[in-house]
Amino acid sequence: MSRLVIDSGVAVKWFVSEAQSADAARIRDAYDRSALTLLAPDFFVVEFGNVIWKKQVFQGLDPADAQTAVSGIRAVAIVYTRSADLLDDAYRLAVAHRRTVYDSLYLALALREGCPFVTADQKLVNALAGTVPGVTWLGNWP
Repeated sequence: MSRLVIDSGVAVKWFVSEAQSADAARIRDAYDRSALTLLAPDFFVVEFGNVIWKKQVFQGLDPADAQTAVSGIRAVAIVYTRSADLLDDAYRLAVAHRRTVYDSLYLALALREGCPFVTADQKLVNALAGTVPGVTWLGNWP
């Protein structure tokens, strides 16, 4: 079984129809078939909840759909790693690549686990292009 670090932007697309939702669905389908183990730092659920909140409050996401997303993400058996355990590496990566510590926590986890990191953040992928292996934009995930 392959392992894959995903960010909350990928998971949001499982519940909210938007650009690259079909690409995110391929990851979810692979997970559902037990072909993938999904990994994330433990703050993933907080970040996910905040994105859903913003979509409801500022973009008009139906409250029932928002609640479905918040409840539904807990049904996905993501393997979480304590952010505190990743912080030193994430901080060094953040400084070296001038990216946020939040983004660098995902990157640190992928590097620690020796697996790819798929993100819905194309700006992050562009900023890391050619410097960090295994970082893939969701639209380019196999």
